Amino acid sequence: MTDAPVSTTATATPTPVEVALPPPYSALHRHPMLPVATHDETARMNFLINLVSHVGKDIAPAMPAVYAKRVEPAFKKSRGRDFANTSEVREAMRAEPAYQSWAALRRGAQEMRHQAGRAMVFRQLEEIDAAARRFNDGAPTLKLNPQVQVPKYVSVDNHLSPGGYEREVLAGDIAAGACYEAGHFVTAGGGTGGKSDWPGRTIAHFVKRQFPDFKPKRILDLGAGGGFNALPIAELYPDAEVIAVDVAAPMLRYGHARAKAFGVNNITFLQADGETLDLALGSLDWVQTTMVWHETALGPFRNMLKKIRTLLRPGGLSLNFEQPNFDPDTPMVEKFLRDWDAWYNNEPFWAKLHTLNFRDEMIAAGFTPAQVFEEWAPQVRSAGAYPAWVQTVNRHDAEHAMANARKSTKAVRAKSGMYLFGAWN
Repeated sequence: MTDAPVSTTATATPTPVEVALPPPYSALHRHPMLPVATHDETARMNFLINLVSHVGKDIAPAMPAVYAKRVEPAFKKSRGRDFANTSEVREAMRAEPAYQSWAALRRGAQEMRHQAGRAMVFRQLEEIDAAARRFNDGAPTLKLNPQVQVPKYVSVDNHLSPGGYEREVLAGDIAAGACYEAGHFVTAGGGTGGKSDWPGRTIAHFVKRQFPDFKPKRILDLGAGGGFNALPIAELYPDAEVIAVDVAAPMLRYGHARAKAFGVNNITFLQADGETLDLALGSLDWVQTTMVWHETALGPFRNMLKKIRTLLRPGGLSLNFEQPNFDPDTPMVEKFLRDWDAWYNNEPFWAKLHTLNFRDEMIAAGFTPAQVFEEWAPQVRSAGAYPAWVQTVNRHDAEHAMANARKSTKAVRAKSGMYLFGAWN
């Protein structure tokens, strides 16, 4: 038996492939009200973070190609015309296996995030409730009002969260706030930072840098939820009184205790409805909203913009962070993808809000046209929050990439980051 010939051809060393990984669940910043994850719970959350990242980074970018190569040509051939609206696109896309896979994984990951987070919170709810009460009981900076009526647009299971933001599991609990923070880190792929606060941190630094002479003494964060974005504003403006307003008592209890645990003492957490908020006219220097409007409804949205204008003093600032809306050049497939959450993530006003012109809405609310503006703020996360190898992936990155590529030749797209709209009063 002869030996096999030995190859003398040199074998090239494989080039290492860098794989972007989201931050681990252990990077979520600890505080007394955050539930403690067991080994298995941590593993489950890490799996979900990577699933969300994979769906957003690797699968979602294929959807425009599915539309362009298969769905749109087939529709034109059968109907003899272009799509008239996103409802028609949705019906056509639902027949595509690639879309079915992406949509099912995206929806399933969101449902699993809630299931895993809630199980972890409920397992230790009495303990974290007790921790919160040590900060909350008797505190003058937590002002709850059981007479506040929760609006219908809030009393839905927002983002597929069972019970939404305002319903309690135990009387007087913080379950909704704890469930939100425990699971939001997963849905965001860690993109909002270890303290889930990069929107507020970005906004605070933007205002400080862009308007250095602006010295607000009284700041209102409307729809503040658990105060995640109010905290960095309060930290960067320590001499200001910050009022975090929301209708959901469990979120306010959680947010108040969390702020105290972080040593932030210049925030008052107030339970109130933004449409009927009982504060003195002209008493505020700055009213802030952060990804709030898509969770309201058309009438309340417009009513609250008007309310904000009356509450601001002359020279006061209204500033709002939301997704940028559609423009005349937005293609149908981009509209469809950006409206997806309205249909499948229980955010019913999302689609309607995309069709509005925020500048026109601010002017209709009574702001002077010359004082209305739109801006983009560079994202700011807390320094050293994650290891150097971490790559955060937002589940909306593929949609935003479409808009950025489409507008790359326009001057406005020279700006990047978070979209803001607002006005000086």
